[in-house]
Amino acid sequence: MVDLGECLVELLVSERGRGGFLELVSDPWFFQSLSCALGYDWHSSGTTTVTCAVLREALKRAEVGISLCGGKGSASRKTPTQILEACRMYGVSDSRAQELVYASRMVAKVDNNLIQDGYTLYHHCFLVSEDGSWTVVQQGMSEERGEARRYHWDPNTTSFTLEPGQDIVCPTKVPQVLDMTSRDSLEAQKACVDLACSSPLRLRRQLAEEAPRGQQTLHSWVGGRALVMPRSVNWDALRRVYEYQPQGFQELVAFPGVGPSTIRGLALLAELVYGAEASWRDPVRFSFAFGGKDGVPFPVDRKAMDEAVLVLRDALNSPRVEKRVKLRALQRLRRLAPGVTAS
Repeated sequence: MVDLGECLVELLVSERGRGGFLELVSDPWFFQSLSCALGYDWHSSGTTTVTCAVLREALKRAEVGISLCGGKGSASRKTPTQILEACRMYGVSDSRAQELVYASRMVAKVDNNLIQDGYTLYHHCFLVSEDGSWTVVQQGMSEERGEARRYHWDPNTTSFTLEPGQDIVCPTKVPQVLDMTSRDSLEAQKACVDLACSSPLRLRRQLAEEAPRGQQTLHSWVGGRALVMPRSVNWDALRRVYEYQPQGFQELVAFPGVGPSTIRGLALLAELVYGAEASWRDPVRFSFAFGGKDGVPFPVDRKAMDEAVLVLRDALNSPRVEKRVKLRALQRLRRLAPGVTAS
């Protein structure tokens, strides 16, 4: 898998450039096809984790000026250190390196805290090129549904908290998802900042005060939706936010200690106090070359995969023609193959 991945990385970077390669990885359709070409499960959560692991090693071998940082579980916590190491290796400025570390932290917070779909992130891969460009592929798991959801971030992202432009792939949609990144949630975002900048004691009273007889408290208020007021709001974090007085929603989200429960609580109060409703639409947007590990649609043909590696390496290393000419020849050869269709 790594051998084939190395060849594909070299070909793609040669044909598309580093920026083009990052854009391809950020495309869920390309990523899924790449996974299938590498011979992994077409429907497994391992599609993401193994393909990213293969890409990490392939990028190291190919030495094309792109590094993959982070990984699954505890490996994801090494992402900031690995980003800084990659930036030092590529000569990226310290200020840009810190911006990339911030970007890594924000995309994780956005998909875990601002898009509350019931999927908890456990895998985070940050790809960075020597010119400071980046993209992210990360994945969450729903224990209740027993399935994974993958999040792809556009390398041209300009905003983390308002229509950031990530593609989300999952077998099924969730009936109700709190999406605080939607443009429909813009007024709710502003209301959340106003609430966070007001006294936390006042907020706490709004949540905990006893309602008159026959009326519900805010803890039990549902309003026809699944937005139940969380009981685990981080009041210490809200006190620090109040002292800091953030100027915008992204600043609020980035503040240490502001997690999904705090965002959820502020979103409910934003609707109750200001009538600013958030979006409840699931933002999810919804190939085999050598077979699949699980035998679907057929077992992996390792001999055919090894032969493909040899052909591609020969094309890359041949001194007789320029690399771009070789690539064009490979494309023409593919079109001549009988019965071959794109997948």
